[in-house]
Amino acid sequence: MKNLKPGREVVVAGVGLHPFGRFRDKPLANLALDSVIAALKDAAVAWKDIQVAYFGHVYYEGMSFGETSLSKLGLTGIPIINVENACSSGSTAFWQAYWGISSGVFDIALAFGAEKVPGGPVSVTSEDSPDRYIGGDHMMAGYALRSRRYMEETGATPAALAQVTVKARQNASLNPYAHRKDTYTIEEVLNSRMIADPLTLFQCCPTSEGASAAVLCAKEALTSYHIDPKRSVNVVAAALTSGSYNGHGSDHSAFSPYRTEPAALQAYEMSGLGPEDVDLVQVHDAATIGELQQLEALHLIPYGEAWAATIEGRTSLNGDIPTNTDGGLLAMGHPFGATGVRMIHETVTQLRNEAGDRQVPNARVGVAECSGAGDVTTVHILTK
Repeated sequence: MKNLKPGREVVVAGVGLHPFGRFRDKPLANLALDSVIAALKDAAVAWKDIQVAYFGHVYYEGMSFGETSLSKLGLTGIPIINVENACSSGSTAFWQAYWGISSGVFDIALAFGAEKVPGGPVSVTSEDSPDRYIGGDHMMAGYALRSRRYMEETGATPAALAQVTVKARQNASLNPYAHRKDTYTIEEVLNSRMIADPLTLFQCCPTSEGASAAVLCAKEALTSYHIDPKRSVNVVAAALTSGSYNGHGSDHSAFSPYRTEPAALQAYEMSGLGPEDVDLVQVHDAATIGELQQLEALHLIPYGEAWAATIEGRTSLNGDIPTNTDGGLLAMGHPFGATGVRMIHETVTQLRNEAGDRQVPNARVGVAECSGAGDVTTVHILTK
């Protein structure tokens, strides 16, 4: 597909995040509103300045829930678009906000997402889908098949997969927003309850509740809104792809584990940057195998070598490819609509040098990759 060509430079002016976890007595609209207010405050702009808003969510909470959430601020007549795109819902909302500004339709936009994901296994198909009878519906069943195939083809060890969780929990222990902050050893990860062989409980992301938000602005309009350009972060690539036909079925993760690659190649071309320029990355690690294969699909590590790179410490905070610096899905949890914008929040925080104890030194280029059912994948590249 021919890349879209941006018309104007776009920056992230502000980000906000509600902690991820379980907040059973707090309505979803309140979670969303907290993250929006935080993003507006961070950007130092007023709600009345926002010209369009995009809300990412998956689970049904009533019609036009983006409007419901923002009505507490006072509806101003702007377009509010509700976005459902599986686990990429939040990052798709961000993608839409970017292109709405870059194309010249808007100067300043809000992208936010929120979710309360029920506990237990997550189904991704309709009730009458044959996938429900052959193991293709359950998210972790698909990841388990991917794990077995990857281990067979590359020689990856169970300990290598478990190390992904160990690293994620270490990062999350430094992050007050994370759902799971307890740290574990490789042995503790491998000895946790089996979910889908070979994936144990601690190798699967928790279902969670939470919200995240970002304010985007045209770079040329920053002075009009009195936004501090020193704290703005450039969005230099915004790619969104879906699956292509293959004989096994494009949406079965066991057969298309590297579906991120087309979006990654588009993003690199759009930004004029390559994998060698990336200082840190956030990837969709709903299970440990997800992180390994996403790193390879992004061309940050050669195919079949991410497991070894993980064991060597290359993906840790002090490695050469710091990955999921806030804990990722494995420790942050995965409120679907919020996850994609949460990745933007962490990337912006790192590029501003505001990540505290988990700060990656001299971070200038960050990648945020989020994918979901339907072979939906977003890749955003941000620079400082």
